[in-house]
This record gives sequence, structure tokens and C-alpha cells, in this order.
Amino acid sequence: MELELRHLRVLCAIADAGSVGRAASELGYSQPAMSSQLRRIERHLGDPLFERKTSGVELTPYGAEVLAQARDVLARADAIGRRPAGSAAGPHRALRLAATNSPVLPGMVARLRNRLPDVALTVSSVYPSSEIVRLLEDGAVDAAIAADYPGRELRHSAAVVLRGIVTEPSFVALPARHRLRDSVDVGLADLADSAWFVTPDDGAGWPGVFYAACRSAGFTPAAVHEFLGDQLQLQSMIAEGLGVAVVQATLRPIPGVIVKPLIGTPLWCRYVLAWRRESVAAEIAETLVGSASAAYRALSAQSPHLRTWASRTWSAARP
Repeated sequence: MELELRHLRVLCAIADAGSVGRAASELGYSQPAMSSQLRRIERHLGDPLFERKTSGVELTPYGAEVLAQARDVLARADAIGRRPAGSAAGPHRALRLAATNSPVLPGMVARLRNRLPDVALTVSSVYPSSEIVRLLEDGAVDAAIAADYPGRELRHSAAVVLRGIVTEPSFVALPARHRLRDSVDVGLADLADSAWFVTPDDGAGWPGVFYAACRSAGFTPAAVHEFLGDQLQLQSMIAEGLGVAVVQATLRPIPGVIVKPLIGTPLWCRYVLAWRRESVAAEIAETLVGSASAAYRALSAQSPHLRTWASRTWSAARP
């Protein structure tokens, strides 16, 4: 067989739905037909793309690489020949979007393409949230996804509008063979002797909030690896037993990694959508907020560890 765009859309649908059955329903296929299609694609590529579980499917590391390439190809294909109505040239509006290390970004961008087909969207990766605010205030970008923490909200001028998307608990990623693998949740103090992977200063309060939580738990981390890189690289190192890490609650663990909530929920992170008031019209801003919120809802629906935690503690624990 030869890979076609429809095959790539099947892979994206399965990954987004987290289930072959749900993806089949969304695309109007039967589940057996969708499963057969996936098997043919995997045979063609030579390696499994998804790990089958009772709750659905999860991407393998190879599958994550293929999915990223598939999304890029589909985005390029969708852009071929696109022109806004009544125009003989390119899109009549441009939107410069910056984003920190946020899982919301891919789903948000996909929704923006559908809802704002006449907008030329460019995305820049910017790690420090404080730098994102500066870029907005200087007019270098129009909108952004950033992060801050309860009690340490990002400061900004009147030129910038900030809207919260969600405030979620931070979880911890452990090697699957960790001694606490069977625990429902994990105390920070139980990891006092662990090596930690910690991302650098984000200009919004991290890693200060992490070290403050460790102090409150009665310890200083035994060893810290400063790491700012690809999530798959991070998870691969955790799987090898090189350390543990505070992670986003919607993280999809690869084989060899487990994700656990922290006892007492000592760490929270807020995703925010920010935009430059004079650059983004009100209707565009509402579309940005709606797309970001829908992207997060889709992520949380595909995160069994977050759903389980939320069913037990969300109403009582949220700050």
C-alpha cells in the first residue's frame, strides 16, 4: 500500500480520541474497519504506532514521531491553494502566536485552522512566560499561551489581556518499576532521595514553587538535572530510571513511565491565553479562548490518571 492523506487523518483521529472505537465513530467508520485500517498502516510502516490498553490506545514513541509528521503533512496539504473569499492573494489577516511548553498548543492550532481559515497563523516557541508578556507588550506577537501559578499570576500592562484557560494540579512521572508504582498517589517527601529533572526558570515562578513545596515537605532534592527539551526525551530518561519529574497532568506516559498525583496537591499550574488588545479583535479573541479550552477538554478526556484524580478530589482541592 501507499500512504495517503486519508491514512494520516485516521492516525490523527485515533490519537486525538485515544480510542479506535471513538475515532471510528467520529469519522463514520465501523470499529472493525478502523482497526483493520490501522493494522495495514502499521504493517506498512513496520512498527506499532499505538499500544493497546483496556481503556483505549496510547502512542508508542515511534507513533508519536509519525503523528507529528502526519500533522505537519496534513497542515501543509490543507493550506494548498487556500485563499480568503474575494481575494486574489494570500490570507487577509495574520496572527502571530507564541507558546510556552504547553500541551494545549497542537489541539488549539488545529481548531483555529478550522474556525479561522482566512487567518495566516504563525507559531513561535518561547519558553519563559515572562518573555511572552514582553513580546506581547512590544508588539512582536499578537497572542500567546503562557503559564503561571496560583498566587504568582503573570504581571502585564493594560496593553495585554490575560484569560485563564485552566488551573490544573501538577503530577509526578516515575519509572514504571519504581517502588511506589502501586501507590494511588505519591507524597513529595517519599521522593526526597530521588534525582529530579527540573526545567529552568520560566519567569513566572518556576522552579521556585517546586523548591518551596519540597521545603514544606521537609527536604531539599538530593540531585537536580536541569532539563529543557522534548517530552519524549524526558520520558525516555525517566523510563531508564535516571530520575523523576513534575509533569503536566495531561501527560501521556510512554511505556516504562507511570504518572501519579501528588498527595495534598502541593503544586498547581495555570495555563493562560494572552493577547495584545490593539492587535486582536474581540471575536478573534473569543475564538482563541474557545479553541484553547476545547483543546484542554480533549486532553483531559484522554488522561485516565487526571480523570481518576478529578473524580476523587477536584471539588475539594482546587485553589
